[in-house]
Amino acid sequence: MKPKDIVGLLKDTFAEWQEDKASRLAAALAYYTVFSLAPLVIIAIAIAALVFGQEAAEGGIVTQLRELLGKQGAEAVQEMIQNSRKAEEGTIATLISVGLLLFGASGVFGQLQDSLNTIWEVAPKPGRGIKGFIKDRFLSFAMVLGIGFLLLVSLILSAGLTSVGDYLGHLIPGLPFLQALNFFISFGVVTVLFALMFRILPDAKIAWGDVWIGAAITSLLFTIGKYLLGLYLGNGSVGSTYGAAGSFVVLLLWVNYSAQILFFGAEFTQVYANKYGSRIVPSKNAVPLSEEARAKQGIPRTDDIKAAAAQAQSDRSSGTSTSTIQRVDPPKSRHPMVTVLALMIGVYQGFASLVGAKGKKNKQK
Repeated sequence: MKPKDIVGLLKDTFAEWQEDKASRLAAALAYYTVFSLAPLVIIAIAIAALVFGQEAAEGGIVTQLRELLGKQGAEAVQEMIQNSRKAEEGTIATLISVGLLLFGASGVFGQLQDSLNTIWEVAPKPGRGIKGFIKDRFLSFAMVLGIGFLLLVSLILSAGLTSVGDYLGHLIPGLPFLQALNFFISFGVVTVLFALMFRILPDAKIAWGDVWIGAAITSLLFTIGKYLLGLYLGNGSVGSTYGAAGSFVVLLLWVNYSAQILFFGAEFTQVYANKYGSRIVPSKNAVPLSEEARAKQGIPRTDDIKAAAAQAQSDRSSGTSTSTIQRVDPPKSRHPMVTVLALMIGVYQGFASLVGAKGKKNKQK
């Protein structure tokens, strides 16, 4: 692939990102993520605690959150976790609590699946009913457990590298290659996570080769964006501007920008697969997203809007209409004061006629 092709690929990706209004999809995903974040983190801590213990797992995950979200964002997540982990008594209460945790954690993946379907221009077949809903929730639960497992692997590898670094630090000071190795491990874990999202969640078929390329590019963009956003949140005054809600705003800002990076990577994957790969096609339980369906979702194609505007301009110029339904102009409505005056005059005339009729009867008597 030539540099010219790469530039064209990025241009097409940005154009598709605008066409699909990915920033709006990212805002919706950020909303769902904020409410699903506490259950997600609690489940991840529970999985990691199987190996490291409760305190070590919670400390390791909070440390990683602090690196991602900054101090204020991590504090907001910690407060959400503490409020969500109230002690429950009894087996039934515990089971209900676990069920609500899983359902809440899977909500964000339901929204992510819908957004990826929109970006990749596929839609589930109508009439899937309860069976389709259960299948979608099962995939979401699987993604929740998959994230917990990947986080567990990342923590194990990071802990192992830290132990090796402490042991060899006395012999070989510095050890920059261990830091580089830790970076590549984190990069690899995030790449696998994005690959699973692109492959499992959407109602589409895509080759693994295209998935890995798109996931790697998305992971690279995510790593760069995480670093730049960390600098901005660390050196800026975003949190202090909003006072008591500063931590929540920082968290929402980070999730929103991360979602936009994710959807840009999804757009890149679609453009690359359709241009140089095996193309993205709907799965057996899905259909291509029609232009009418896009318009109903509020994301019509720019070319369709231009064509409709040109047709409307042509109709106005020629004085004709392409519609088979004749337009009937509604009657012009009177000013409200005129209506009120007419009503008052009518009431007065009716009252006067009633009084006049009674007067005539009295004279006749």
